[in-house]
Amino acid sequence: MSSAPHASPFDDWLAQDPEILGLIEREAERQSTTLQLIASENFTSQAVMAATGSVLTNKYAEGYPGRRYYGGNEVIDQVEDLARQRLMALFGAEHANVQPPSGSNANLAAYQALIKPGDTVLAMRLDHGGHLTHGSPASITSKIWRFVSYGVSPATGDPDAPGETIDFDQVADLARSERPALIVAGSTAYARTIDPVPFRQIADEVGARFLFDAAHPAGLIAGGAHPSPVGVADVVTFTTHKTLRGPRGGAILSSAEFAKAVDSAIFPGLQGGPMENAIAAKAVAFAEAARPEFSSYAAQVVANAKALATAVAAEGIRLVSGGTDNHQVLCDLQAFDADLTGKEAQEVLDAAGITCNRNTIPDDPRSPFVTSGLRLGTAAMTTTGMGETQMAVVGALIGRSLRQRNDEAALAAVRAEVAELCAAFPPYPSSAGA
Repeated sequence: MSSAPHASPFDDWLAQDPEILGLIEREAERQSTTLQLIASENFTSQAVMAATGSVLTNKYAEGYPGRRYYGGNEVIDQVEDLARQRLMALFGAEHANVQPPSGSNANLAAYQALIKPGDTVLAMRLDHGGHLTHGSPASITSKIWRFVSYGVSPATGDPDAPGETIDFDQVADLARSERPALIVAGSTAYARTIDPVPFRQIADEVGARFLFDAAHPAGLIAGGAHPSPVGVADVVTFTTHKTLRGPRGGAILSSAEFAKAVDSAIFPGLQGGPMENAIAAKAVAFAEAARPEFSSYAAQVVANAKALATAVAAEGIRLVSGGTDNHQVLCDLQAFDADLTGKEAQEVLDAAGITCNRNTIPDDPRSPFVTSGLRLGTAAMTTTGMGETQMAVVGALIGRSLRQRNDEAALAAVRAEVAELCAAFPPYPSSAGA
């Protein structure tokens, strides 16, 4: 029996390239027999995958609906318009651009739309949970704009007030002293709710534009499990493949005031022809996220993250900020074992069939390649139907694996238990036996 996420017709078509077919089948096997706890990943529906692999990949459509630079786009225009309309309806936005191929491209376009080269941007520090495009020296963003970084408050050691949440006093002080043209909210490794309202108030005080990078919580926002920044921020960017459960890609929402600037920043500012197959898949995902059951899904993602956080804390792992409000659990391994790095923990858990990623923690003494932390996410396994009971089991398996990391037999035993658990919650049960 197989729970591979590709239908049998694709097997026939790819039979002409057995090397690629074999690799796809191996990856399908990996995804269906191991736990996927990377917070940036999810399982799309088969409808999303079908649209991604459709004939729409053949069409070049430089420009926008009704304003293309190539012929033959009558149908393509309808596809992209449908995606835009569904996205605006989903989030209650005045304007949508569905062309960005990634969240990074969406952020780069948003910066271009809102500010000038050389302007100052206030954004979250990478090692405190921000993203590369929030001004990391390794990102092109820092070469075009001047970034100033805010972070989280210090850890307190008090379980009732653990700290490590966004320091809004620091945000306000930096905004007043640096007078940024743009303030950015959003993160890639932050387990708490990000309220857009205080950022808006600070931005208004200093005359700055406000961008909310919702790459991670976009699906939680759509499902009502996180406050919406739409209508609060000038521009909202996000990826479609994390909690929103769509294809790999990005999107931008804005007020009508910035519609033309955003569209011009994407095309011709950053790219030529968009990937209309991916845009069709985004449209499918937006329709799925508008269904009542998606709200239940979003709520379960958060409930599962809280259960997983409780479970790993019971294993002696410290939770950054003391817990979670979203789909992420950020773990500090130092109290669990001072010698255990995030890099080693990731590799050990991979061997045990538990896929996650090493991650820096606030003021991490180790390098970003080594780290002292792990980031866990519950979006993908919630999609398979797992609930709090299963998250408690997963937390215990993580603790066992890390404590017995030098025991190959013990890790093999955990991997067998993981495979049994995954067999009960296949990501694509409708394709079983295909």
